Parts: sequence; structure tokens; C-alpha cells
Amino acid sequence: MEMENPADFSYLGRNFSDLSNGEHSSAFSDCNSDRSGEFQTASSQSRRLLISCTSDNSDDLIRQLIADLEAGSIEEQKQAAMEIRLLAKNKSENRLKIARAGAIKPLVSLLSCSDLQLQEYGVTAILNLSLCDENKELIASSGAIKPLVRSLKTGTPTAKENAACALLRLSQIEENKVAIGRSGAIPLLVNLLESGGFRGKKDASTALYSLCSVKENKIRAVQSGIMKPLVELMADFGSNMVDKSAYVLSVLVSVPEARAALVEEGGIPVLVEIIEVGSQRQKEISVAILLQICENSAVHRNMVAREGAIPPLVALSQSGTNRAKQKVSIFRLQNNNPSLRFLWSSRSTGRGPSLMTWCGLF
Repeated sequence: MEMENPADFSYLGRNFSDLSNGEHSSAFSDCNSDRSGEFQTASSQSRRLLISCTSDNSDDLIRQLIADLEAGSIEEQKQAAMEIRLLAKNKSENRLKIARAGAIKPLVSLLSCSDLQLQEYGVTAILNLSLCDENKELIASSGAIKPLVRSLKTGTPTAKENAACALLRLSQIEENKVAIGRSGAIPLLVNLLESGGFRGKKDASTALYSLCSVKENKIRAVQSGIMKPLVELMADFGSNMVDKSAYVLSVLVSVPEARAALVEEGGIPVLVEIIEVGSQRQKEISVAILLQICENSAVHRNMVAREGAIPPLVALSQSGTNRAKQKVSIFRLQNNNPSLRFLWSSRSTGRGPSLMTWCGLF
């Protein structure tokens, strides 16, 4: 399995690390346990649900719930999966206890059920159990990956979103990333990114960011048409998806197929616009992406300059954060090429690069 670190960059024998702004974890911080309020319960079930949420001595209850999962009616299975989901939602000790009691395999079996509501409950329970690191390997070894991928394709909107989150959690074990990609998850996640609701887009982007640290998954994502929704989301500042989309793009552009697809989808003008009007974080990650696009490509360097990137890069070199200034300095090194007549010099005041010397040929 070939892993890559998109944050490392070298040029002319100099190594530059942390080219991302170091804040990707905050951009992807909200794919956790299932959201509350997704399950409506009848009043006759209220007492048992209350017990399942509050009991500290729940061993007997867990054993009964697992028995219901294995041999109960459809309605009993739904109720059992719902209560396991609630037990695992907020208490980390319950997640480990439920898994050790043997709940994972019967929950995985629910994912292949033709009853979509039961499938959704099973997916959501597995998502909550996957929040425990000790459970991830057991969930994967119990055969959950392929059924979760099927839920991405055939499940309810909530099941698709929670399946994306569960796959994200399983992908935090490096060995699972290839298995998830080879099970067909990437095209389905790209589809969720493109056509899902706001939460679906967020969950899909988070999962793709994790999975695409593996080269073969990057290729799958590009072949699945990921560039179109990424560019569209980055261009839409009202989508609240600019940061997430840019981070996903930043891990993809290390492969030439992604760089070519990005250019074809009109990504360069969008990145230049982000450098002009985006937040500091957005500007920094956009410059990092442009660096990778322009590396070893005079054609792409000319395209970036002709899209008007030089003035906002000059401004960023003067008023941006230290990380932004470092990225711009690498961009200067890239483009200090006599064949392109890209020049860089200091203003006569010594305060920064002259716009005219940036623009040279242009």
C-alpha cells in the first residue's frame, strides 16, 4: 500500500514541510456518532429506552438485546438495534462492552436486510461502536466493509451518511483503506459528495480525505469524476464546503491524473479566486494545491499566471500568515525560470516583491 504525505514538498534541494495549514482536523471534526433525534420511539418503548441510555449495570440488557438481534422478529430486531445504538452513542465503556458481548456480527447481518429501516438502525449502531478504537479491527474482520458499502448504494439517506462515517472510522486503520477502496466505496462516496444533502456532502468528503491517502484510491476517485463536485463546491462560498473540498483536493493532486482532471474541470480559476477572497486557511491550502499543479509544468505555470494569480500571491506574501508566506516563497522558486521570464525581486523599499517583476512575460 503506497502512502503519501501531501504536506511535504521539496524544490531545488530544499525541503518544506507542513505546507497544509495544520488545521485539517478542525475542517473534518464533525463526523462522529449519529445525530440525535433520528429515531422516533413509541411511548410503550420509552421505559426500556430510558434504561438503555442510563443504566450503569447493563450487562443483562445487552445480552437480551443481542439475543433479539439474532432470533427476534423484525420489530424486535429494530428495537434491539435502536437500543444498542443509544447505549453506544455517548458512553465509551458501553461500546467496548457491547462488542465483547458479541453484538457486532448480528449487527453486520442487519446491513443486508431488505427492510431499509432495520438496515439503517444496524448501520447507525455500527457507526457508534466504531468510535471505540478497540472495536475497529473487530468490525472489519466481522465482514462489515462490503455491507457498509452496499448501504452507501441502497440505503436511506441517513444510512448512507452513517455508512460513510463508519467507513471513515474503519479507514483509520491503514490496512482497511485499500479494502474499502477495492469494495467499491469510492464511486459511491463521490456520488454522495455530488448529490447528497449538506450532511452527506460533509461525511463523504471526510471519508474521501482519509481514504485518498492511498494512491490507488486517488486514482479511483479521479476516475469516478470527483473533480467536478470538488471544483463546484470550492467555487460556492455559500456551500460551507470550501475548506473540506480543498483539503480533499490537496491529497489528490499528488497524482498526475488528478492534476490533469482539475485543470480540465476549470479548477485553476477557482483556486485563484479563493486566494483573492477566501479565508486565510482557504488561501493557504489553495496556494499549496497550485504549487503541486505547477511543479514540473510550464504549461500550468503559464495558466496560473494568466488567470491573474500573481497580484493576490504578491498580496499574500506581504500580509498573509507565516505559513502562507512560506508557500508563496516556494511558488517564487518554482517560477524563477528564465525560459518563462518569471522574475522575482524586492520592491525598492525592500518590503516585498514587485508586482511588475512577478508579471514579467505577462
